[in-house]
Amino acid sequence: MSTLAQKNRRLVTGLGIVVVGMVGMSYAAVPLYDLFCRVTGYGGTTQVAAERSSTVSDRPIKVRFDAMTTNIDWAFQPIQRQIEIKVGENALAFYRATNRASKPLTGTASFNVTPLKVGAYFSKIECFCFTEQTLGPGETIEMPVAFFVDPTIDEDPNLKDVKTITLSYTFYPTEPTNPQSEERQVSANTGPGDRSWSTQ
Repeated sequence: MSTLAQKNRRLVTGLGIVVVGMVGMSYAAVPLYDLFCRVTGYGGTTQVAAERSSTVSDRPIKVRFDAMTTNIDWAFQPIQRQIEIKVGENALAFYRATNRASKPLTGTASFNVTPLKVGAYFSKIECFCFTEQTLGPGETIEMPVAFFVDPTIDEDPNLKDVKTITLSYTFYPTEPTNPQSEERQVSANTGPGDRSWSTQ
């Protein structure tokens, strides 16, 4: 085989490896970006806490709740519009969803907080957004979210001006992964020191 043919073969092989690598990276980009957001709070992505907060500061902060739907025939709204808690305080809030369709519908909630820079400090202990929800025709459920604002937010000089956080959820349709499941609702991990509110 000539030297030129060998060079051409190496070039073709190298280009093939590059193409395969680019395709693989494109498939990995979405989960890697999602992981990046969850770790850093980028784009207002909230954190998942393994345990409840044990430290409460004197700093008050308001949490507002927002609800939207995309292409799913549900009535979806927060039961409470706004609460006021202390930073580090374990809190419990609820959302209500009603299936207005004549058939069962399954949905999953996406979420974020604003201001976006707060995402790294807003920690959810348990949330209905962790699993898909299936509602029968006309069925209504109340879904909890247990959370706290991480006390380390007080150490961030860029967040000293934050007095209100808005927690937003958007439900969109999904195909049920387990159509036979009777599971309808996530129960919050509550205990002494938790607070819940009625509509304000």
